[in-house]
Amino acid sequence: MRNLSNSTNYKKAQPYTQQERLPIGGYVLRILDVEYKENDWGDQLVLSYDIEEGEHKGFYRKNYQNQNGEDKRWKGTTRIAVPKDDGSEEDEWKMRRFKTMIEAFEDSNDGYHWDWNEETLKGKLIGGVFNNKEWEMNGRTGFFTNCHHLTSVEDIRKGNFKIPDDTLLKGTTKKSDENGGWMDVSGEQEELPF
Repeated sequence: MRNLSNSTNYKKAQPYTQQERLPIGGYVLRILDVEYKENDWGDQLVLSYDIEEGEHKGFYRKNYQNQNGEDKRWKGTTRIAVPKDDGSEEDEWKMRRFKTMIEAFEDSNDGYHWDWNEETLKGKLIGGVFNNKEWEMNGRTGFFTNCHHLTSVEDIRKGNFKIPDDTLLKGTTKKSDENGGWMDVSGEQEELPF
């Protein structure tokens, strides 16, 4: 093997490090940015946030600062489908989810009233319930911590929420254990303790 110890590129190269993973649970979030995206398949609000309270406060800021690759990006985001108001069954589901989110914002921020201007969500507090979500890339799979849904800050502070089951890829019959490993649960008869 060729010795690269004197290589300028070798000396400048940053090694990959394992990033800390946010534990599943409920968190009080602060919205840092909002972006409205129009798509052929449906419009979305993209909310960028960070953890505002507790031992994981500033988690996504720290995560961003610790990234050293070319694909550095803010990972504290969630996408909310914007209803079309077309009366379809799918749109009814989107409308209910959207209204639930808006009411959670109103309940979480004294005096705030939604006025159909997404920019007014910046700086607001909201509760987020996080679960494990499965990913697949190039034949490899694993789990990341996912903002499953938004709720009121009061519900988070009082512990008035349930962590949803893992969000699995279609056709998957496995769940992650508490360490992010795999457990086969196909054909299981008993309820799992988590």
